[in-house]
Amino acid sequence: MKERAYAKINLCLDVVGRRDDGYHELKMIMVPIDFYDILEMNPAYETSLSLNRNYLPVNEKNTIIKAIRVMQEEYGFTEEFECILTKHIPTRAGLAGGSADAAAAIRMINRMLRLNLSMDEMIEIGRRVGADVPFCIMNRPALVEGIGEKIMPFRCHPDFDILLVKPRKGVSTKEAFDIVDNSENEHPDCMKLMNALIMNDYEGVVTTLGNSLEPAAVQLVREIRTVKNRLTEMGFDGVLMSGSGSTVFGITKNSSLLNESMEILRNEKYFVRKTRIYTGE
Repeated sequence: MKERAYAKINLCLDVVGRRDDGYHELKMIMVPIDFYDILEMNPAYETSLSLNRNYLPVNEKNTIIKAIRVMQEEYGFTEEFECILTKHIPTRAGLAGGSADAAAAIRMINRMLRLNLSMDEMIEIGRRVGADVPFCIMNRPALVEGIGEKIMPFRCHPDFDILLVKPRKGVSTKEAFDIVDNSENEHPDCMKLMNALIMNDYEGVVTTLGNSLEPAAVQLVREIRTVKNRLTEMGFDGVLMSGSGSTVFGITKNSSLLNESMEILRNEKYFVRKTRIYTGE
């Protein structure tokens, strides 16, 4: 059985504040994009993971194996799986690649073993694996709050294209949150951006993009600012860093601009990918 593990971007990310438990309270507009890893899972005598990237762990540190173990613990099944991951989403990129892979595993196990889990039950399992996993399980544009566990999906039909550009260096999510200065950061209006998406108000989306984590990430990877400036100079209408970085995305309705910019930046050895929002419909 095979499953697509869709990446995500944050069109809006507001770090609302720090909680008593040390985690940060967030408010975000998260959207899946049509860019994905492919996970294949088959019954096996013991669980194993093979993949096309030699820098990723294939043990319990991998989110796929972690998801399997959490589900075994919760539901008491003893089945094991051969997992084969074709990895396309870069790591330390703000695109939730590891979370997407875990979410795909949870959905597949639910079907393979006929567990008949509800969306809420799968989301609860996902919460125990990682903060972005619940969103990746749902796989629809959503307003996400708390530490990622409060998800309100909404329908939208955006008609713009997205260019992803990742600097050579990635960003550690933990390091970005450790140095974020909530008193100095801007707090983008996520509700306004959600309404702009729902109303298909392109100008409203462009003018409301925002990410409270961006200044902290730029301190860690200066090239983020360079990429942002390049995309703005090239003519993209809206430019933002996704999540904790380091991927930057530009949005446009100009297909010529999209393709020409992609070739220029690819020749400069950046990771570049053109995509669109995946609405789940």
